[in-house]
Parts: sequence; C-alpha cells; structure tokens
Amino acid sequence: MAYPLSETHDAVFSIPAMPAGPKLGISLRGGALAAIDFLAASVADKPPLTESAQQVVAELLAYFANPAWKFSLPLADQGTAFQQRVWQALQKIPSGAVCSYSRLAEQLHTGARAIGNACRRNPIPIVVPCHRVVALHGLGGYSGQVTGEQLAIKSWLLAHESRH
Repeated sequence: MAYPLSETHDAVFSIPAMPAGPKLGISLRGGALAAIDFLAASVADKPPLTESAQQVVAELLAYFANPAWKFSLPLADQGTAFQQRVWQALQKIPSGAVCSYSRLAEQLHTGARAIGNACRRNPIPIVVPCHRVVALHGLGGYSGQVTGEQLAIKSWLLAHESRH
C-alpha cells in the first residue's frame, strides 16, 4: 500500500489504542478539515501548530477515548452533490451501528455500487464514518480495498465502536 507523505499534512499522530498501527495525517483547508489519511507507523509525528489543527487532533483523540464522541469539526466543502449527500447520510449512522450498502442505497434512492464509490472517495474517514457501511454478507471494502491493511482498519474501527 502506498502511503501519502507526511509533509503535506497539518498534523501527524498515532492512534492511541493502535500504537503499532497506522498513524493519522490530517489536512486542513481554510481552517476546515479536508482530509484524514492513514500513514505508515514509521512516519514521523508532526504536532498540530494551528488552533484548527489542534481542534481536529483533540476531537479525534476524544473519539479514540470514547467512540460515542460526537464530532463538531468544520468540514471542507468538497465532492460532488451526490457524494456530499452520501457523506451526510454516513454522519447520521450512530457509533456502534452499521448500515448495508444496499440499505443506504434504498434510503438515498440510488444503487449500492454508487454508495460504495462515494464511500471510497470519502476524504475524511472516521469523522465521516464510511467504516459503518458494510456488505450484506461481510465487511465489504474500506478506502477502495477489500483485503489487507485497509480492511483491518475498518474491522478495528467497528470493534472499537462496539465496545461502548
């Protein structure tokens, strides 16, 4: 898996409950959260220097301490109108719950594949919880992958949320 470089991020930090796992790199645009990237564990930490970056890191750390945490971060406007509609629907799925691609497709009057494509293009995983969308039989994919590290991250996030 190719990881983005940390130089492009406003902060890079370890997931507290996954010390050997991937790090998170956050990117902001105009003070709003624009991207969360999973980075290799070997990538150097980068402290958040702006108030906006500090808020994003603080809220993500709050989520890792308590998966029922409700994010209140400003999100950068991006994606197509359809993607935005899917991403807004994802934010309504409560922590600890899952929804199938087909069920979400029914709710939004579209196809399951279109839902999967919008999830794959979600630039803000965790905050816009595409990990809560699963296949009818199994996990489905995560960040465009159906095996490997990405799917392990999805499994971990779902297990993390089921603990509360």
